Amino acid sequence: QVRLVESGGGLVQPGGSLRLSCVISGFTLDPYTIAWFRKAPGKEREGVSCLSSRGGSTNYADSVKGRFTISADSAKRAVYLQMNSLKPEDTAVYYCAAVDTALVDATSPREYDYWGQGTQVTVSS
Repeated sequence: QVRLVESGGGLVQPGGSLRLSCVISGFTLDPYTIAWFRKAPGKEREGVSCLSSRGGSTNYADSVKGRFTISADSAKRAVYLQMNSLKPEDTAVYYCAAVDTALVDATSPREYDYWGQGTQVTVSS
């Protein structure tokens, strides 16, 4: 059974940083594409970033480029999202998603088969 468990969310002031973690079990990390999505109240789910085993390619939403970084640690079976210079508009529930295919620029939720339960990120003073 595939499980994705997110952690690291919380309350942070504007300009602050958080690092989200997604630990994956029951999933062979070769090949893979893993992504972070977010869902804010009243808005559609948005693709934030994705990472593919195909050459380690990454993709970022324009709204987070230069502020967020996605990375993976295969030994720990974990994927991270380092979020810097956080803004109030980054407030959302963040979800980790995975598929056992090496995709490139996979920004649609429909491309992913496995999802975590989400972790809340709130950016507020």
